[in-house]
Amino acid sequence: MENYSTFRTAESVSPGHPDKLCDQISDAILDAYLAQDPKSRVAVEVCGGHSQVFVTGEVTSTASNIDIPAIVHHLAGDSMQITTNLVEQSSEIAQGVDTGGAGDQGIMIGYACDETPELLPVEVVLSRRLNQHIYAKHPYDGKTQVTIRYNAPDDFTVESIVASFQNVPTDELRALVEEFIATHQLKGKPELHLNPAGDWNQGGFEADTGLTGRKLIVDNYGPRIPIGGGCFSGKDPSKVDRSAAYMARRIAVDYLKDRHAHEVFVRLAYAIGYAEPLERTVVIDGKSEQIEGYDLTPRGIIEHLNLLQPIYEPTARYGHFGEGFNWDK
Repeated sequence: MENYSTFRTAESVSPGHPDKLCDQISDAILDAYLAQDPKSRVAVEVCGGHSQVFVTGEVTSTASNIDIPAIVHHLAGDSMQITTNLVEQSSEIAQGVDTGGAGDQGIMIGYACDETPELLPVEVVLSRRLNQHIYAKHPYDGKTQVTIRYNAPDDFTVESIVASFQNVPTDELRALVEEFIATHQLKGKPELHLNPAGDWNQGGFEADTGLTGRKLIVDNYGPRIPIGGGCFSGKDPSKVDRSAAYMARRIAVDYLKDRHAHEVFVRLAYAIGYAEPLERTVVIDGKSEQIEGYDLTPRGIIEHLNLLQPIYEPTARYGHFGEGFNWDK
C-alpha cells in the first residue's frame, strides 16, 4: 500500500480518442469473426487518421462475408477511406497453437487491491469515472488525468485534475468537473487544468492518428503497476498476452478476496508452443508464493473464462479491468 505523502497520477482517454478508435475497430472485427466461428484465429491491428484507416493482420477462420468497411464506418464515420490487408496465420505459429501451446512468449501481470470497489488503484478509477462522466454528455475525443496525495493509507486528497475534451467549452467543462467532485465527495481543493491549450473542436481521426495497442497503461492498471507489454485488442484468446492477462486478473481478485488482502500481484510467463506457464507467482501483501489450483494452459484459461465469444469490443473502450467483465469477479 502507499506511504504517507505519496503522490499518484493516472489518466484516461475517451472512446473517441484516435488510439481507442483503433482498439475498438480491432476488437469489433475480432467479435465479427468469433460470432461466426468461435475458433477463429485473429490478430488484427488498425492505424487510422486524417480520413484513412488501414486494417492489417492475420486471420484464419471459417467465417465469411465479414464486412470490415461497415465495421470501420460504424465506429469511425462514413468519410473514412479503408485499406484492408489480411492474410492467414503463419503455419509455423499455428503448429504450436494447434497442439494447445501458447501463441507467443510473454509475461502477463495481474493486479487487484482493496482501495476501490473496482479493486483498482483509486487514481485510475477517478480518472476513468471522470472521463465517463464527461463523455456521457459529450461523446467526443477527450482525456482526463487525476493526481492524488495519500495522507494516510486510507486517506487521500485530490491535488489536481486535468480535462481536455473536444466540443466542450471550458466553462461547461468546469461545471462537469465540479459536479463530479461534489458527487463523489472528493477531499482537497484540486488545481483544475481544463482545456489548458484552449477550447478545441477538431478531434478524433480528423485531428490526429491512432494505432491499436498504444494505450497499454490505460488498458491495464495505471502507471504505478508494471505490465508485461503485450497489447490486448484485436487478438483472439489463443494469444496468451490477452487471455493470460485476463486470467492473471481473475487470480489476483480471487486471492485478494480469499486472503482478505490489501494488494495482490500475479505474474504468469509463457513460451511459444508450450502450454504450461514458466512462471506462476502470486505476491500477497508483499509475500510471494506459487499459484495453485488453476489450469493455466491456454485451453484451460479459455474454458474457465468462456472467452470464445464476441465480447471484446466493450473492453476496448475504457480499460480491460474494473468494468465488470467476468475476469473481474
